[in-house]
Amino acid sequence: MADILIERNHTLGLVRARKVARRWMQQAEAAYGLSCSYREAEEGEQADTAQFTRAGVDGRVEVGAGHFRLEATLGFLFAAFGEQISQRLAQSLDELLGAAKSQG
Repeated sequence: MADILIERNHTLGLVRARKVARRWMQQAEAAYGLSCSYREAEEGEQADTAQFTRAGVDGRVEVGAGHFRLEATLGFLFAAFGEQISQRLAQSLDELLGAAKSQG
């Protein structure tokens, strides 16, 4: 069971959503020290799956033509900060989705 679950619907389509997901991964690596994996082999016709990890955090992002779903499991030391972590992850995703939507 995931400690963090963030779901967002969008109207970007899969190609543009992939770009947002990759940008989110780059930001997450830089800001939170996550090791992210988003390879061509993980791309699907309807949705892609990307993984992220670091000591005490494991998760995945599912990227579809009309949705994002982020799930993360937190280790003992991070569990106390789950709400704050969730808010920061959601904020960064929302900002990227908003920017992508405004770019048309």
